[in-house]
Amino acid sequence: MATRRSARLGAISAAAKIAEPAPPPVPPAKSRKRKTVEKDDDDNQDTTPSTPRRRRDAPKPDLSQQPPATPTPNAVSLIAEPVNTISKPKPAAINRLADPNRTNALLLSPQTSRIISSSTPPSVQPPTSPSAIPLEGIKPTPSTTTTTNLLEEACAHLMKVDPRMKPLIEKHSCHIFSPEGLSEKIDPFESLASGIISQQVSGAAAKAIKNRFASLFHPDDENSASGKKRFPTPAEVITKSIETLRSAGLSQRKAEYLLGLAQKFVSGELTAQMLADAPYEEVLEKLIAVRGLGKWSVEMFACFGLKRMDVFSTGDLGVQRGMAAFVGRDVSKLKAKGGGNKWKYMTEKEMEEISEGFRPYRSLFMWYMWRVEETDISTLE
Repeated sequence: MATRRSARLGAISAAAKIAEPAPPPVPPAKSRKRKTVEKDDDDNQDTTPSTPRRRRDAPKPDLSQQPPATPTPNAVSLIAEPVNTISKPKPAAINRLADPNRTNALLLSPQTSRIISSSTPPSVQPPTSPSAIPLEGIKPTPSTTTTTNLLEEACAHLMKVDPRMKPLIEKHSCHIFSPEGLSEKIDPFESLASGIISQQVSGAAAKAIKNRFASLFHPDDENSASGKKRFPTPAEVITKSIETLRSAGLSQRKAEYLLGLAQKFVSGELTAQMLADAPYEEVLEKLIAVRGLGKWSVEMFACFGLKRMDVFSTGDLGVQRGMAAFVGRDVSKLKAKGGGNKWKYMTEKEMEEISEGFRPYRSLFMWYMWRVEETDISTLE
């Protein structure tokens, strides 16, 4: 009997254990450590995304009117980009008269794509004499500078002024002012618009936005090899609203700037003929008056778009740094001690005094000052 009774009690006890619910699992202790961004890890199988806390960033300053502190290859490469040369062979060098004090680029009319020829004759040079005083009764001889020998004459002048230029010139060849570079056709409206598009964005982003901008006007005009589309004329741009222009990825201000630039060309206030004939001071004044074009942007356009040989930008930190290294200063120490001083490498007055001797080829001198510190301007080529 005792054996049967103990067996029944054991069965009842086992049944009770089966029916009894398991105690709830103890939750892990909360960690006060800040969560980090999850990385691809084989041990982490939880792929549920977590919503990060929103950071309260301080309001960003308006940079739309501030020029880049260093030379911006992205902007300049778009400014200097020749028209329709991606899908076509490079233009052969054309020998024509050139002048370091005027526009040497082959400009296209933004409205008609007609090549604009300068109505201003090249400057004449008086004959040299031992006393360096022009002789009476002898007329000045016409300049023999052409697009074929312009770069050669400019390099010879730079080396004559300062023999330290020779190693730079021998190491780096400037395509911008070469005979082939001077044969490239430049649309001034596209060049200026490209400069606006490229402000404060990377080179890849600028090219993508420019391509989408052109697609608003010519969606079917695409080169299958390069993906580049035909750039619109100013008359086409003014037919679009700000909202439509922004759909290409432009900010509100950039859309307004492009629309305003197009209106300047349509009204005749800006023309390719004026850009080809006007003195540099007039070009600078008229273009700086356009919203969205600061002094640095205009200087880069005059140098790399219009192919003017005597442009010099004191506001470019890359040029300032290169000049400091060129005259033998320790750039690394100056950078560490500079703090917020804009002229930490060299003062504006010093830059002007040094560059003065390189007239009328300061554009080329500026290009080589970028090369001193190996500033990456390879996109110019």
